[in-house]
Amino acid sequence: MKEIAQHFAIKGNILEIKPLGNGLINDTLLVKTDGPDDYVLQKINNSIFKDVELLQHNIDCATAHIRRKLAGDPDIDRKVLTFLPCKETGKTYWTDGTSYWRVSVFIKGAYTYETVDPKYSYFAGKSFGAFEAMLADIPDTLGETIPDFHNMELRARQLHEAVEADAAGRMAEPEVQAILADLLPYEEEMCKAERMYREGILPKRICHCDTKVNNMMFDENGNVLCIIDLDTMMPSFVFSDFGDFLRTAANTVAEDDPAWEKVDFKMDIFEAFAKGYLEGTASFLTPIEKENLPYAACLFPYMQAVRFFADYINGDTYYKIKYPDHNLVRTRNQVALFHAAMAKVPQMKEIIG
Repeated sequence: MKEIAQHFAIKGNILEIKPLGNGLINDTLLVKTDGPDDYVLQKINNSIFKDVELLQHNIDCATAHIRRKLAGDPDIDRKVLTFLPCKETGKTYWTDGTSYWRVSVFIKGAYTYETVDPKYSYFAGKSFGAFEAMLADIPDTLGETIPDFHNMELRARQLHEAVEADAAGRMAEPEVQAILADLLPYEEEMCKAERMYREGILPKRICHCDTKVNNMMFDENGNVLCIIDLDTMMPSFVFSDFGDFLRTAANTVAEDDPAWEKVDFKMDIFEAFAKGYLEGTASFLTPIEKENLPYAACLFPYMQAVRFFADYINGDTYYKIKYPDHNLVRTRNQVALFHAAMAKVPQMKEIIG
């Protein structure tokens, strides 16, 4: 690890390297030095992010643009991530031909929280909205680090292909038939984002696409410093950042809780997140984006239900499972959340205004 870290323009001598955080995608390490800064060393998961050059291009462009926006801020180095260049290439990653690594400056005195309550949901809405606002006028062209990541039309096609192939012989199960009959009537409505985009009435923005409370850094006084974990940042509909947060934060139980009858959509979380998000995006959000935010809150549990369900039909080839019906349990849970959200759309519309 020390040899890998020394490919980057680190100031000072490396004293220690140890694991950092609990990320599920990349391997993350803290590099302690005797210099002015400590650093974060990450092994990029290039089985998920197959185009590392594009990945780092997106991040480099976005962080440079945010840095220009924050010029003159005395705390700028804690409000935008700083990635070090590789000594040999000048790029913000190094590869041995198989593995890919990057180094960023460790943000001192910063904290993350796991708490999902109205207070932190408001912070999340405002911070992710402000993040989108800062990047709304970025002059660079950014690409999709995971192509079609939140494309509902693609997910619907994948479900139909799974049903037709019936690779695991599960289509004969009565529950599978019942869930399919429940999901299909909503398919056309849930695919409307892609249609609106083709009609030219819905724009794509630079979105974070992994909106979680723990992807924000807070200072010692509880103020949000910056947004982190930028790997999924890419062109998408604002529905991605709005709906994906609520899918997990507004569910009364975990997404794989088998007690689906306990699933409900928490309106206090919706109201707090929406309030913050509308404040953060006030400078650019169009009327059609705003009026479809309740749709986004319904879209993401529907999309995730479709993905879990297709994987179950395919024989559990994508998501890791802990027991045979795990994906079916997840599907029931998300279908219940979808229906709970749909029932509260009138309330959501009143809140959005």
